[in-house]
Amino acid sequence: MLCFELSDEQRMLRDLAHQFAEKEIVPVAAHYDTTGEYPWPIIRKGFDLGLMNLNIPEEYGGPGTSVLEECIINEELAWGCSGIQTAMMLNSLAAWPLILVGTEAQKTKYLGEWMMEKRKMGAYGLTEPAAGSDVAGIKTTAVKKNGYYVLNGSKTWITNAPIADFFIIFAKTDPAARHRGMTAFLVERGWPGLTTGKPMHKMGQHAAWTGEVFLEDVEVPVENRLGEEGQGFMIAMQVFDRSRPAVASAAVGVARRAMEEAVRYANERHAFGKPISVNQGVSFMIADMAMNIEAARLLAHKAAWLIDRGLPNVKEAAFAKAFAADVVMKTTTDAVQVFGGYGYSAEYPVEKLMRDAKIYQIYEGTSQIQRVIIARELLR
Repeated sequence: MLCFELSDEQRMLRDLAHQFAEKEIVPVAAHYDTTGEYPWPIIRKGFDLGLMNLNIPEEYGGPGTSVLEECIINEELAWGCSGIQTAMMLNSLAAWPLILVGTEAQKTKYLGEWMMEKRKMGAYGLTEPAAGSDVAGIKTTAVKKNGYYVLNGSKTWITNAPIADFFIIFAKTDPAARHRGMTAFLVERGWPGLTTGKPMHKMGQHAAWTGEVFLEDVEVPVENRLGEEGQGFMIAMQVFDRSRPAVASAAVGVARRAMEEAVRYANERHAFGKPISVNQGVSFMIADMAMNIEAARLLAHKAAWLIDRGLPNVKEAAFAKAFAADVVMKTTTDAVQVFGGYGYSAEYPVEKLMRDAKIYQIYEGTSQIQRVIIARELLR
């Protein structure tokens, strides 16, 4: 049976997230965008309301939400500020490898004790200076020695790196084997040899701190390996299947906010004696925004629905990520156009929304890589 209606619980989660965005995020979004401060007060309130660590199973103290429910919540939080939403949701990304392949001891310690009880923060360390889209091209190495893996290398563009308490690090245990030689590790901050750089200055999403991670002879106990040697690439791909629908939904949230701002302004702004909303040049732009936002949301929800049921969603997740990323960029650009000169001013929110939007075409796999995935799935 095909049904587009949210359950009572899903509507409750949506309303909770929207109220949080409206009351706690929107009033301070411009402040964090301007100052570049990390939004610790919002993070703490998110913990208090159960809007952090969404995917951690109930047996470890978490909410245990489905991927679809993560999508619903991410859209609302990103509607408030996608930088703050990204900072909040990084724990869910860092938790996925543990949820998928972690041992019971690893889950108890890091999901239960660290993330839920002690409210520690995580980061996901995959991208490297010379390996972005080419995941298998990472250079960080892990050499097994005397009951430890010794890690050497560096990571870049790692969200939450400057503040994270632990890192999911992907490294090569067999460099000659390309993707079959990748292995995942859980590395704690404070271990000798691990350092992080300062937050990078970025175009948008200033509230989400992004930085470098440096590993110099970091000794990682064997029990902190995630899964088996050589499973790292598979783990990373399984994480993408679950994270890309949520990222697409966040893009939908930003696009929706931009459209709402454009609608409000178009009805208030007068030119030639009439609201500019009566002009087809403006009203058709807004109609296209609404149409594309609805399509992007449906693509994201379908990709989430599939993975929640244990069904393959690689192609559908790529559909959602690529389409939503392009939609949010087009929608925010058009929203700035509706505002005219005021849209180019930092005094109005659409300027920030447009800067925040661009990253969706880049992180979690560029829009070009999503098309490579889609073509591969169709043509194999």
